Amino acid sequence: MSADFETPHWETDVLVIGGGLAGTWAAIAAAREGARVILADKGYCGTSGVTATAGPGHWWVPPEQREAAVADRFKRSLGLGDPDWMARILDLTWTSLPQLAGRYAFTQDDKGQTYYRGLRGPEYMRAMRAFALEAGATILDHHPALELLTDSDGVVTGAAGIALRGERPWTIRAGAVVLATGGCAFASRLLGSANNTGDGLLMGVEVGADVSGMEFTNYYTAMPAGTNMARSMSFAFARWFDEADNALDIPPGPDPSPHLARALLKGRLYCRLDRIPQDIREVMPQVQPNFVRPFARFGIDAYAERFEATLVAEGTVRGIGGLRVTDTLCQTAAPGLFAAGDAASRERVTGAISGGGAVNSSWALSSGQWAGQGAARFSRSREAKAGERLRHIGQAGLRPTSRSAEVDLPAARQIVRDEMGAYDRNIFRTGEALAASGERLDEAWREISAHAGGWGRGLLRAREAAALVAAARWSKASALLRRESRGMHRREDAPGLDPRLASRQRAHGLDRVVTRFESTRLEEVA
Repeated sequence: MSADFETPHWETDVLVIGGGLAGTWAAIAAAREGARVILADKGYCGTSGVTATAGPGHWWVPPEQREAAVADRFKRSLGLGDPDWMARILDLTWTSLPQLAGRYAFTQDDKGQTYYRGLRGPEYMRAMRAFALEAGATILDHHPALELLTDSDGVVTGAAGIALRGERPWTIRAGAVVLATGGCAFASRLLGSANNTGDGLLMGVEVGADVSGMEFTNYYTAMPAGTNMARSMSFAFARWFDEADNALDIPPGPDPSPHLARALLKGRLYCRLDRIPQDIREVMPQVQPNFVRPFARFGIDAYAERFEATLVAEGTVRGIGGLRVTDTLCQTAAPGLFAAGDAASRERVTGAISGGGAVNSSWALSSGQWAGQGAARFSRSREAKAGERLRHIGQAGLRPTSRSAEVDLPAARQIVRDEMGAYDRNIFRTGEALAASGERLDEAWREISAHAGGWGRGLLRAREAAALVAAARWSKASALLRRESRGMHRREDAPGLDPRLASRQRAHGLDRVVTRFESTRLEEVA
């Protein structure tokens, strides 16, 4: 580490780390509170992240239908949701999306009404970048953060990282920080997820935050084999076949992945999309433009011919787990640190099932604004300590605990892919397999903690590997403790729903992972 890391390059009221949907809404909200805002993105704000590659829907519900929508969602949350939070995001989504008018070209529905529910991801994120700049935020593209900074009281007071152009270190002192770094796709190569390596989760836990819902990270999406095009809307109409073209009895439903995974464990899986209605076919190039491109490249008529399909793990991107928020403005357990979007746990609004696209997008929009407001207000309440030296908190991948040595980082990433992607270890879970995965991940963590480091992009890659392994360890430990099957978490050795475990679960710890249910009386049950 260079002395350059010790000298602030910028000072601001609010630092937002991450430039996706949640990060841009956070920057806008903080600026509206009168705060000076810097947004630092690992990629290019407006194109990085999963929203920019998709056709995101939103949980867009008219006021007169919201009570029923919340009641339905709460029932399906399997005891882990919070209807008050659900109602809040419905309200804020309804008032926020129209603000994009003039920046985004909304379409009209067949009644001539503006269609707000679904947006075109690439244009949406271009509009959000412009919106954040208009609000007064400063955007630093290709400036990944590597670690958080704290003051002498342990309050989060900024971050340090590198500028990829020239591989120069940077430091930003801030009155508060919003982590909007996205979810962790566990190196699955999901489209748009290259930067979703769990960085924010690791940085948050290092300064005293904890994570929640990490057992609910095993959501899988069907996609054409040989691609990374995991856009699931069309597969709601799919017919499935084995290699001999025998039709498979896979019932329709919100999550067919266990049935598809069992078929894939036996052999190749094929799909036909000939049941997709004509009106959906016509709008698909506009709604999900990336979906049709692989078929065009392969010369396949997706609506008439069969094609080989597979499942890709989406981790916390469409799963649930993330940093636990402790109040309505999305502050974490670490003072001065706020979390938004996929970097924050969504249990309160999705429970034990995926929020899919719609609820997740509305969560990013809403939690981003709450976190931005909270960070601005927190910053305003702080007394500046002129000249105070800040503490650099990052450890694994940055500051080896032993002799610095070459670490096989691609091998560490592959371990994460294996343990978090294999159907027989992550969809169909058992205590024995979870414990074995945990041991393998623990060994990878010890190697990275003891020896990994580097400079410039090498330092970034070491840090990403550390974050991937850390997030996978919290996931496996949480799944091991939850000895039941609830939502997307399925235990083959505990197939029933245990009503005593209707409680959210927290995890923290680096060298030693600690998990516990929020209701402490459940410890003996688990």
